[in-house]
Amino acid sequence: MKIVIVGLGKVGMTLASELGAEENDITVIDTKADLVEEFSDEHDLMGIAGNGAIYSTQAEAGVENADLLIAVTDSDELNLLCCLIARKAGNCRTIARVRSPEYNGEINYIREELGLAMVINPELTAANEIACDLKYPYAAEVNSFVRNQVELLKFRLPENSALNGLRIADIPSKMKGNVLICAAERGEQLVIPDGNFVLKAGDFLSILGGNTDTNHFIRQAGIKSHRVKNILIVGGSSTAYYLAEILLRSGIHVKIIEKDQVRCDQLSETLPEATVVYGDGTDKELLLEENIQEYESFAALTNMDEENILLSLYAKKSGGQKKIFTKINRIAFDEVVRELDLDTVVHPNSITADRIIRYVRSMKSKPGSNVRTLHKIFSGRAEALEFSIQERSRVTETQIRHLPIRMGTLIACLYRNGKTIFPCGSDRIQLGDNVIVITQKSGLDDIDDILEG
Repeated sequence: MKIVIVGLGKVGMTLASELGAEENDITVIDTKADLVEEFSDEHDLMGIAGNGAIYSTQAEAGVENADLLIAVTDSDELNLLCCLIARKAGNCRTIARVRSPEYNGEINYIREELGLAMVINPELTAANEIACDLKYPYAAEVNSFVRNQVELLKFRLPENSALNGLRIADIPSKMKGNVLICAAERGEQLVIPDGNFVLKAGDFLSILGGNTDTNHFIRQAGIKSHRVKNILIVGGSSTAYYLAEILLRSGIHVKIIEKDQVRCDQLSETLPEATVVYGDGTDKELLLEENIQEYESFAALTNMDEENILLSLYAKKSGGQKKIFTKINRIAFDEVVRELDLDTVVHPNSITADRIIRYVRSMKSKPGSNVRTLHKIFSGRAEALEFSIQERSRVTETQIRHLPIRMGTLIACLYRNGKTIFPCGSDRIQLGDNVIVITQKSGLDDIDDILEG
């Protein structure tokens, strides 16, 4: 596919490098000539220095022959204008990043009137993910499939768990629950385990199942879970605003600490049910005055990654069993961050890139087996994908044991007629199934891509 990306910020760079690695023809546009030259040389792609909202710049980038234009500059208005020009000039599909809460209530209208394929808001998407994760305080990651009917939960196995020391093959005889352990991380090693894999305390496990099944399994495993009743948020960012709005609707008490007086006034006016405190959230004495130790959840959502990391580490030591969220925009030191044991790390830019990449793959796939959902898991070292099977292909009507499935790839689940099926070798993928695949191979855009050859 020929794709034009306007804006070489963190999201634009991530999209260009990942989509380029998946054999797409990428052209990037940015006003910073030095940045464009450096990035395009490093990644061996075409770069145009100029204003992406000008027709001549888009024409130079080849928009007339492009399949997709993605506008991810820092300006919502510029992104929308870029998409409007691309639609008129090249009649290609367009995606715009729109972040301001002012536009949020009119997103559907904007998308329809401008003919956009997608409008994405990183801060709102991140807030929705945090709110979803709060339903499972024990989980480090929560990813949903089949319209939230099936969930993939990642958690650390504690010492006192009934799972500690068990072979995966022995779990069904010891515990009830229709779930599948489909990935395990032990230190630096990530595996898609077979039945002989022995679970150990400290492992990060990903389990797949329906909502009721996963909750029941977790209780049997001796992992405590409860409904979170309150949250302390440091930083009055857009993500904090969206998150507070969502949580207040569900009856969760929200307190926000923000050091900018004007922003405090805005939050107090738009979120009258929240408690908004003016002050520096990095001040230890202020955090103690606001009873950080008594909160069941904590979110560090300032615009400084370093502050968020330090705040989360302090919250972890402040007492009580807290669900802790840390917003991080830069991902260059992801391995270091992972070693800090920060509970749940939220990458708004990565979430944005994942959603767009999923859309691109669905454009490339055959109509009968396209990608419906894509989640990067274990810091991007594996992917969880949902395919909708609407036409016969190499994978249908053949027993799974006879399929030449790629190494490091697992057909984890079939969702059929409202039922979750964890397939065995004699099962077959059928028309109408939703198939969830866990893989260490990146770039799959069609169900047949899970096969060798």
